[in-house]
Amino acid sequence: MIPLRDNVSARRLLSICNLLIASNVAVFIYEIQLGSSVVPMVKHYGMVPARLEQFLHAPSASTLLAPLTLLTSIFIHGDVLHIAGNMLFLYIFGAAVEDRFGHARFLIFYLAAGVVAGLAMTWMEPASRTPMIGASGAIAGVLGSYFVLYPRARILTLLPLVIFIQVIEVPALLYLLLWFAFQLYAAVQGGGGVAWWAHVGGFLFGVALAPLVARASSPRRARALW
Repeated sequence: MIPLRDNVSARRLLSICNLLIASNVAVFIYEIQLGSSVVPMVKHYGMVPARLEQFLHAPSASTLLAPLTLLTSIFIHGDVLHIAGNMLFLYIFGAAVEDRFGHARFLIFYLAAGVVAGLAMTWMEPASRTPMIGASGAIAGVLGSYFVLYPRARILTLLPLVIFIQVIEVPALLYLLLWFAFQLYAAVQGGGGVAWWAHVGGFLFGVALAPLVARASSPRRARALW
C-alpha cells in the first residue's frame, strides 16, 4: 500500500521535515557521484551491530566511532527505491507530527528515533556485520507518533492489485497497524537484508514518546482527500 497523502497535515515550505528530506537527497546525490567508492563509505558510516556491540562491551580504537554511526547511517541509502520510499513516508506522515511536536522537538525526536532503532537492531542481532543504512528506523518513529496523535486521520492509498491499480481511503489507524504487523512478522521471520527490528523499535519508540512530547492540538478541520 503506497500512501499518497493524508487529510490532516499542515505543509510548510521550510519545515524540519522538508529540510530532512533535502538533506537525505543531497547525501544520496553525493553517494551517486562516488561511484564504486561508495562501498567504503557505507562500511565506515553505516551502523554495524557487531561493531557497536563490541564498543558497548569492550571499547577499542577500532570501534571508537561506532556510536556516531547511529546518526550517520540515518542519512545513507542504498538505491533510488530505498530513498524514494523512505522520503515519501516522511513527507506524508512527518508534517503532521512536526506540527504537534514543534520544529526543534521534532528534529531531536527524529534523530533519537533513529538512534533507538539502531540500538534495537543491535540488541536483536548483535552478531550482524551487515551495515544498517537508511532513514526507515527514524521514520518508523514518526509513524508510531502519527499512530498515537492522529488515529482518526485518513490516508489516500495506492493499492496495486495484480494488473489493476486502485486508489482508496484507509483509516490511519488501520494503515499503520497493518504496516507495523508486517514489520513485526518480517522481523520474527528474519532474513532479506532489511533491518526489520529497527523498524519495530523505532515505531514503538514513537508510540511511547508521542504523548510526552506532543503539544496540545489546535482545532483543525480535516481536508477532503479527493
